[in-house]
Amino acid sequence: MASGASKIAVGSFVGTGASKDVQAVGFRPKYVKLLNVTGSCQAEWVQGMADASAQKVVDSGAGATDISLITSGGVTPLADGFTLGADTDLNVSGEMVRYVCFD
Repeated sequence: MASGASKIAVGSFVGTGASKDVQAVGFRPKYVKLLNVTGSCQAEWVQGMADASAQKVVDSGAGATDISLITSGGVTPLADGFTLGADTDLNVSGEMVRYVCFD
């Protein structure tokens, strides 16, 4: 019987510039938030959104932000984590990406 307690996972990885599986989560997330702390970009995906999508916010400099719904290169949930696609703001080779996931 399930306890009803939500699961949460936090972690980080270095971007690759190519699609990357993050499977250390241990459950299929219903919510994923990503922070590219090097490149000042963040994104959120929630259950019900299409695979490879996310709501993305990018600091475009001089105090301006760009907000967009991306439909490719974003988050796709997996049974034990998620895949981050090759979005050029989120998954940049060599840049630190932090995440938090909830079930």
